[in-house]
Amino acid sequence: MTGRGLTQAGPRWLAWLVLVVASVLFVGSVVLAAWGGARPYPGAAGVAPNWDGHGPMMGANGRGWVGPSGGMMGAGGGSMMSGSMMGGGVWLAGDGVRVDTITQARARATQAAAVSGLIPGEVMQFTNNFYVELRDASGEATTEVLVDPATGAVSTEYGPAMMWNTGSRTAAMSADEADTIANRWLQANAAGETAAGTAMEYPGYYTLDTASGGTTVGMLSVNATTGAVWYHTWHGEFVAEEDA
Repeated sequence: MTGRGLTQAGPRWLAWLVLVVASVLFVGSVVLAAWGGARPYPGAAGVAPNWDGHGPMMGANGRGWVGPSGGMMGAGGGSMMSGSMMGGGVWLAGDGVRVDTITQARARATQAAAVSGLIPGEVMQFTNNFYVELRDASGEATTEVLVDPATGAVSTEYGPAMMWNTGSRTAAMSADEADTIANRWLQANAAGETAAGTAMEYPGYYTLDTASGGTTVGMLSVNATTGAVWYHTWHGEFVAEEDA
């Protein structure tokens, strides 16, 4: 009886051991998968990337962040997601009428911003979109929006305008410091480009144009608290600009 009991207990013990090990491995794989999918990207709340913009989820070209939900904001192709999908909010839905000039883009932005008491300042035309600076009644830069040339939709600009706008005008660094950081980053990551003009202060960050050979080519933003740099890779080629 004793020998037979030991013989039967052995397989049961081994079966339980295999079951426990398999359960532990399964739970561990689920936890790792969840952690991997939930990791924040550079610019997310509570995450302070290095001043030069280098982070674990940077674009392959070294110049564009990976956007929310995994959408790459890479050079040349614009963003893979619309403003509404990126959580920035659509200010004015598109009406299907093409926007081909700065005057038309300014009119769309004016209509979109009126309900918030804001007015367009500088408008820049690129091959992928129109960039519009919005100012409050006192003339202070408040936020940035994009006008879709294909539909006329007006949405909060990708990147800094969505992730870094704190609503507070108390900057931790000066415009000159932002300019210095921008030029250091450009020297290391975008040979031939330099910061152009005066850094425009927004609540929580600065935005600067970039130039090459004296010609405007794009823009970047500098976080006023961390000094992180976010290069705007979604515009395409620069076409023209007009200040208010």
